[in-house]
Amino acid sequence: MKNPVYWVVLTGISIAFIQQGLPVRSQGESQSDNKQMDNITIRQGETLFLSCSQGDLVTHTAWLNRSSILYAGEDKWSVDPRVSLVTLNQDEFTIKIEDVDLADEGQYICAVQTSSRPRTTSVHIIVQVPPKIVNLSKDLLVNEGSNVTLMCLANGKPEPAIVWRMLSPSDDSVSSDNEVLEIPFISRSRAGVYECTAANEIAVDTQTVELTVNYAPSVSDGRDVGVTLGQRGVLYCEADAVPEADFEWYRDDRRIFNGFDGIEIEDAGGLSKLTFFNVSEADYGNYSCVAINKLGSANTSIVLYEIIEPTSSTLLQEMTSSDVEQTAFENRDFWEGPGAVQDGNSGTSTVFTPTCLLLILLLQLLLKF
Repeated sequence: MKNPVYWVVLTGISIAFIQQGLPVRSQGESQSDNKQMDNITIRQGETLFLSCSQGDLVTHTAWLNRSSILYAGEDKWSVDPRVSLVTLNQDEFTIKIEDVDLADEGQYICAVQTSSRPRTTSVHIIVQVPPKIVNLSKDLLVNEGSNVTLMCLANGKPEPAIVWRMLSPSDDSVSSDNEVLEIPFISRSRAGVYECTAANEIAVDTQTVELTVNYAPSVSDGRDVGVTLGQRGVLYCEADAVPEADFEWYRDDRRIFNGFDGIEIEDAGGLSKLTFFNVSEADYGNYSCVAINKLGSANTSIVLYEIIEPTSSTLLQEMTSSDVEQTAFENRDFWEGPGAVQDGNSGTSTVFTPTCLLLILLLQLLLKF
């Protein structure tokens, strides 16, 4: 059931009242029975039933809310559409109040007039209200170093407790147990989502505030890039900034624009790429990347340098005499064969032509590739 039903059973009750010209008896008269029931607690929005027993020889009955008559017998005196009659007979007089609100809180009295004396019983209704945040700071955009104050006000009964905390990213060091959260000299690490919680014994209400911190760009150190002549080369520039930085590229003091001399510049968030599709001799050199937003700028330098691929001729030129001796030694089985001339005195073999050595060197190069 959406709204739990509360029954207040008031037995043997009556009150002095004016109905159809009947005389009024004060509650202090000796001929009246006055009873006070325990307080009844109900939550806002629920349905309240108020019931009292009639007894024998009842002549008139009424339900009152403070000084206002709700029902007198079957006659409805209240103009509130939420109030209605449920039961009226010799044994029971019950009314219903739907969608109970805080204004319904207070004393209710059932009055039963018998032939001999009036009887009254009163009960105090306490309406509990779940917490509701009614005033919350809007999402904020501040510059780094500013002093920030977040406000959260809530209604409820019992009075709700207010708690502030940093929700995302989670940081338990940023919190408050009252309506105000103060953050002095805010840094970029304090940017994120903050949650206000209002809680009482009935329920909990939560709302969030997003706090954005602006700061000047900082640029990662550039990494030099080596590219072979005629190949594709890419320079990268990465910046951290809020709001996001705009990028500018320079060669010496000359700014480079997208499409300039076949160069492409592509920006995506905090990253900028400078692409050479066919690197020429003129492209080698020093480049500068500058990241800019409304709070400042930062830059880094990147060198595009040439990588020279080795050739067979350069490899031959770079080989030292020790390389030649080592190669000849490792391939002695080749030149100590039938093509070698034997020295009759020493018995050692001697190469009769330098062509053999050249062939050995070329074979060694081929084996390396």
